[in-house]
Amino acid sequence: MTSTCPHCGWPDSQLFRVVSRHATAAGLTVWARCACGSLQVREVGAAGARIVSRGRPDLVPGCPA
Repeated sequence: MTSTCPHCGWPDSQLFRVVSRHATAAGLTVWARCACGSLQVREVGAAGARIVSRGRPDLVPGCPA
């Protein structure tokens, strides 16, 4: 079973847009935006990738919340 964005259903395994990448002692920290605009922080290391934080999607005037 693959995880998906709770806001729009986009597969977490498919990064929509990478905002930045930073090397850390544990591996790599990746900031990415989902298709809905929510910001995600991922840790990537020897064990794989995991989402450690996820924001809400961008609110666009005229679109339902």
